[in-house]
Amino acid sequence: MKLTTKGRFAVTAMLDIALHDPEQYVTIAAIGERRHLSSAYLEQIFGKLRRAGLLEGIRGPTGGYRLSKPADQITVMQILDAVDASLEKSVCEKDRDCCDGEGECITFDLWDRLNEEMRRFLSGITLKGLAEQKLLKDQGIQKISIVRNLTEKSQTTPH
Repeated sequence: MKLTTKGRFAVTAMLDIALHDPEQYVTIAAIGERRHLSSAYLEQIFGKLRRAGLLEGIRGPTGGYRLSKPADQITVMQILDAVDASLEKSVCEKDRDCCDGEGECITFDLWDRLNEEMRRFLSGITLKGLAEQKLLKDQGIQKISIVRNLTEKSQTTPH
């Protein structure tokens, strides 16, 4: 199972916006530069996110995009569904003759259940949760760097 590129880009861009002040508009160019994503591709994705009611945008020099509702009300699954980038289907499809050539694939139910579990899992992850995780991780990295710098200084300072 894997996500499409469009889906990964959409989640990345939405998280980037969620990490900003909710009242602030963020430009596609800024997101593209920070996340190393194509601005042209992001424009296509943002159109779908806007039509799905997940983003709102304004034009002009102070324009850009922001979340149209609180980050705790937007799930990863909603983002993927909005850009038509839901999980790629499993190998088996119910209406396709495969495997033994005698009708439904013998492992269809397994892959179908896996798809359902992944949808349920991604429906439980909000942008707010991802943003909090990112911020905590960044703070942890900063703490490690500070401790490392203090340790290095104490080791190089003569006693």
